[in-house]
Amino acid sequence: MRTAGGRRSGPAGLLIVGVPLLLALLGPLLAGEPGPRSASFTLGGGHWLGTDFVGRDVGRQILLGGQSVVLVALAATVLAYAVAVPLGLAAALTHRTWLEELLMRPLDVLLAVPSLLLILLVAAVFSPGAAGLALLVALVNIPDAARIVRAAASEAAARPAVEALRMQGETWWRTAIGYVGRSALRTFAADAGVRLTGVLYLVATAAFLGVGVEPDAADWAVMVDRNRTGLFVQPWAVVVPALLIVALSMGGNLVVDAVLGGERRRSVAAAPDARHAPDTCPAPDARHASDASDVPDASDVLDVTDMPDLSDVTDVADVKEGRR
Repeated sequence: MRTAGGRRSGPAGLLIVGVPLLLALLGPLLAGEPGPRSASFTLGGGHWLGTDFVGRDVGRQILLGGQSVVLVALAATVLAYAVAVPLGLAAALTHRTWLEELLMRPLDVLLAVPSLLLILLVAAVFSPGAAGLALLVALVNIPDAARIVRAAASEAAARPAVEALRMQGETWWRTAIGYVGRSALRTFAADAGVRLTGVLYLVATAAFLGVGVEPDAADWAVMVDRNRTGLFVQPWAVVVPALLIVALSMGGNLVVDAVLGGERRRSVAAAPDARHAPDTCPAPDARHASDASDVPDASDVLDVTDMPDLSDVTDVADVKEGRR
């Protein structure tokens, strides 16, 4: 049942995540020139999804608004792992306690600060754009990602194979990435799918609060914020961008689950089944097994008359005891 569900989640996840990704990548090419503005929160009049809070066409804003959300979320996730993976692997492979403490304790301090609060504090001092927002979101995700990488790599780093690679003179990168990192790759992939959801939440929330984007920017999160006052008058201006953000998050997790499930099925199929393992011991021939005359007699195998006299052994023991 679980295998069938994993097989179905792959195409479903691709279909769900493909819609917002295509809109984000191809939307600016299909948006065209802006038309004349109409009344706020109206339906019809050539606008197939109505108008927004300032009379702009919602369909065109959706085509333009996905690129910032998708690119910032993906960039933040990649940047977070680009820093967290080397830190986590270094902490898991090192034999020096002071180095592990030096790498992980500052991250614990950063982890204690709420992510959104840290973004708002930095945004109050500086005015980050899209690139600055990606850096901030990556920064607040590094501590948690590094701890997960370290925990997943610690088990593989304690194996005798790692010590054997060190004795053979393999480089640190080959040991860390080629063996330890590959052993924990499934955990990294599962965490990446969940982390992308958290990153999307932070990016959308920050944009909702006006961090990293302009107040009237063509952004799905900004559209949800600015058009919520007309939710019951013209709901498409809020519902459609919100559903696209949800589809991007849910579809990404379904795709990751399908990939991990496929790897699990391949690993199980590659493992030999003990029940179908070939019998290495040949079965005895039935003719010889049933022929009782071929069975040697116990008296032939063990001749009691050939047994050594135990009295000689006793005499030797007495001699040795007397010598002592």
